[in-house]
Amino acid sequence: MTEVLNTGSHDLPVTDELAAFMRTGWAGERRAGIAPLPIAPWAAKRRAALAQRFPGERLVIPAGTLKVRSNDSDYRFRPHSAYSYLTGAGESDDVLVIEPSGEAVLYVRPRAPREEGQEFYRDRRYGEFWAGPRPDLAEAAELYQVECAHIRDLDLKGPARVLRGVDASVDARVERGGGDAELESFLSEMRLIKDEWEVGELRSAVDATVRGFEDVVRALPQAMGHRRGERYLEGVFGLRARLEGNAVGYDSIVASGSHACVLHWIRNDGPLRRDDLLLMDAGVESDTLYTADVTRTFPLSGRFSAVQRQVYELVYEAQTAAIATLRPGARFRDFHLAAMRVICEGLRDWGLLKEPADTLLETGLYRRYTLCSSGHMLGLDVHDCAKSRAEVYLDGVLEEGQVLTVEPGLYLQPDDLTLPEELRGIGVRIEDDLVITAGGAELLSGGLPRHPDEIESWMGTLL
Repeated sequence: MTEVLNTGSHDLPVTDELAAFMRTGWAGERRAGIAPLPIAPWAAKRRAALAQRFPGERLVIPAGTLKVRSNDSDYRFRPHSAYSYLTGAGESDDVLVIEPSGEAVLYVRPRAPREEGQEFYRDRRYGEFWAGPRPDLAEAAELYQVECAHIRDLDLKGPARVLRGVDASVDARVERGGGDAELESFLSEMRLIKDEWEVGELRSAVDATVRGFEDVVRALPQAMGHRRGERYLEGVFGLRARLEGNAVGYDSIVASGSHACVLHWIRNDGPLRRDDLLLMDAGVESDTLYTADVTRTFPLSGRFSAVQRQVYELVYEAQTAAIATLRPGARFRDFHLAAMRVICEGLRDWGLLKEPADTLLETGLYRRYTLCSSGHMLGLDVHDCAKSRAEVYLDGVLEEGQVLTVEPGLYLQPDDLTLPEELRGIGVRIEDDLVITAGGAELLSGGLPRHPDEIESWMGTLL
């Protein structure tokens, strides 16, 4: 088979003499320290459950491919969450196949041998000298505890259910069937309830995130003087994420002043003003790709002004009411409704809206000031399990082992003439991560303060 290399237009040519020289003089196999990944037994149970759901069928779950960032430079690879959930593997272009018998085979692109070909030193995408070593077949089988075969031996003839939209080359080789959407939704629904190993990974991600927020507060004196203070703090948190995990789980929102009224503010290019609030929404993604998702809003001066405290306390009361609803058997939507009822009553007390809370909830008028929902499932994706059917997620009930966020907020736009001037431009969100337990819910992010008095004390200690 002709060797196809990913080389750049400015790469130097290779002479026959150099090619021959590069094939000799290497130490040989390097397999010291290879041991099964801790996720391996958990992944095996998940593959068995998937095979049981679709007995006698062939299931194809790709890892995904590298994505070009610019010309010949790729983004850092992250596998599709379903693939990671079922294998724990993290290399691009690989494909998991569960055969009709229920047996699983992981088709991988192994490390190229140095005694033949030029991939290992010339291929910019996959070559070991350019991108680092990939496991060979024996190493992959030991790491992932599943049968492994070379990706070139992947035969996709015949009927199969495919997780589509992940690898275009796989999609093109399997005729589209009617069951692909069902596979996608089940793969999402499998992750609604976290096993013991997953909860441990999420707990570690949250703990690292708490330390990241502490780093941010300590860095405030230096960041305050920078013309892009938001970006300074983004970098401080990103350092913690890279030191303790894989990266951030999503682009951090570092929103000072009225930027906090932009729900997904990720430009993070503004200055920090002492009299403003800072809304920071950030999460560390663990090495195993589980992410935290935490938001805190705190005064850059270290002390809330009277009007800032007024807004913050209403959001705090809404979040507290929402958390109180969490327990097995409660409807997923209950915590959002509980939070919004508090918000409606508060907006009415402020004189911004006139109707009773029930009417406001029915008409949705309150959403001018708080547009989005109050939480979501959390796990391998920051908005986890998003392909689940509504009847088992949004319209379902909570179960022990589910992990979710609770994050009500108020976003009082700076140009909103329905607001008194002193309220305009204030944005507050408080977001915590919780796991549903037999008796209610455990606050995983309890290491960060929520109450405004505690926020001020916490900042005073760190500063």
